[in-house]
Amino acid sequence: MSKLNGKVAVVTGGNSGIGLATARRFVAEGARVAVMGRNAETVNAAVEELGEAAIGVQGDVTKMEDLDRLFETVRERLGPIDLLFVNAGVAQVSPIDAVDEPHFDLMFGVNVKGAYFTIQKALPYMNDGASVVLNTSVANQTGNANFSVYSATKAALRSLARTLSADLVDRGIRVNAISPGPVETPIYGRLGLPEEELEGLAQHFITQVPMKRMGDADEIANAVLFLGSPESSFVLGHELVVDGGMSQL
Repeated sequence: MSKLNGKVAVVTGGNSGIGLATARRFVAEGARVAVMGRNAETVNAAVEELGEAAIGVQGDVTKMEDLDRLFETVRERLGPIDLLFVNAGVAQVSPIDAVDEPHFDLMFGVNVKGAYFTIQKALPYMNDGASVVLNTSVANQTGNANFSVYSATKAALRSLARTLSADLVDRGIRVNAISPGPVETPIYGRLGLPEEELEGLAQHFITQVPMKRMGDADEIANAVLFLGSPESSFVLGHELVVDGGMSQL
């Protein structure tokens, strides 16, 4: 039997990378899925790939009116939500002495504010017993130069998996976090680094991973599916690390 048969799922940042891979996995397991992303063209392309089980909403998670429109659209077209993957995020790197206020505000605005209010706005539309999965990062556990702001945002998400679990446990809503290590996704191209520095960063990460490779978005999607499905029914406030052993060995 499909693990999400008849379920309704929402994926923010579902138009590329881990979000799209996860939406694809949800559909394969029988869910109807809404994907949200800032880029209308890639949102439409994602929906075309995912097929008739999917709908797309263009929007920005930092804008409350966009979140309201997302969840009203889901209510009208799909029904009550069983699974929410809070995945939208941005990544930029900078040494502390070069971080400016716009950089800081962008990172915390999308990665923390956006995630927090995505969950808050979703709650009236969620079934009791639903599941929320936050996409944090192994960066919340490790110390990497130039990643101070990004890592802090991801540590905040790890905290939210615990605190929001306490807030929502009476409704039976489980909140957990997925913590990927280095994964080959388009986000690396948005770090603001020259091509040669990006390649050097990727090679550096690979040397830190005991399995000596980058992860694949589908591998993360499989872990999100576990946290979002009834198979993890006794898992609450947990961080599932999927990093090839990077933070463990």
